[in-house]
Amino acid sequence: MHDTVEKDTVSIYFVGAAIARLAPARAGRVLRSCAVPPQLLGNAQARVPAATFAALWREVAAELDDEFFGLDRRRMKVGSFALLCHALLDCAGVEHALRRALRGMRLFLDDIDGELRVDGARAELRLRNRIADPDSRRFADETYLTLMHGLLCWLVGQRVDLDAVAFTGPRPAHAREYTRMFGGALHFDAQLASIRFASGALARPLRQDRAALRRFLDAAPQSVFLKYRNEHSWTLRLRRRLRDAVGQPRWPGLSQLAAELGASPSTLRRRLDAEGNSFQDIKDQLRNDLAIDLLCNSALSVDAIGAHLGFHDASAFHRAFRRWNGLQPGEYRLRAGPLT
Repeated sequence: MHDTVEKDTVSIYFVGAAIARLAPARAGRVLRSCAVPPQLLGNAQARVPAATFAALWREVAAELDDEFFGLDRRRMKVGSFALLCHALLDCAGVEHALRRALRGMRLFLDDIDGELRVDGARAELRLRNRIADPDSRRFADETYLTLMHGLLCWLVGQRVDLDAVAFTGPRPAHAREYTRMFGGALHFDAQLASIRFASGALARPLRQDRAALRRFLDAAPQSVFLKYRNEHSWTLRLRRRLRDAVGQPRWPGLSQLAAELGASPSTLRRRLDAEGNSFQDIKDQLRNDLAIDLLCNSALSVDAIGAHLGFHDASAFHRAFRRWNGLQPGEYRLRAGPLT
């Protein structure tokens, strides 16, 4: 049986990118406030709970008075995104609202702006980014596209599936995160960062009201970057099926899962590879997500958590968790603890 809430986690890459423009003392204060063990920053595979990253986003914004992480020469002062969303409620439809949102973002930011192009059945939101530093430019593209895609999904009232997502730089080490964030075919070394989707989403009337907006903003930023996930991706379909196996003596193998999904094992491998994942990656990430959640939010012993996640040897769980996060599970529990 599925949990009603997914135990989502976020790559430590996004934590490091979010605090990169804070002075060391302020960055340390934010990490302590959000219960993020600093040791995690040294392990590219480490992850934190999604709620922790949402809290960190808010803390960084408060430290900088900037909801765009200090990436642009102009600050996007705290409250700007909420003000922008309120300005969309009287729009005639989704396309009108999205175009107004893009115009509003141009008022807040100087170095990056988005343009919506519609060509028949296809629509494309493309970015012009003038930030010089390549790491900052990439994180700005990621942040802007996440904000606009999350906002578009909220305006429509359901996930808007993306056909393609493009980034200007080479494929980064954390590229598999894009499958969870965006879905769609991934392209790198593109001329402009962009997302492409069916233009039919833009033709819908705007049905969100002030009460719905209040709920959306109360849950932000987590409502923006996690609420509308690609439910149809092969990665998420496999993850859901593996989630059902948690606590059982044996987890299903790739061949069994492929048969259940109506594909051959080789076809399933190819489809996962196209999404930047593998069967073992998905299994490991699910186990890591659940382990982090149980360490932070349950009284289960470390060994009991390992057994619950299908590790028949406690030492195997300890080795795997250290490989994933750079800390032993007991250390993670002590340093992170429940988010208050």
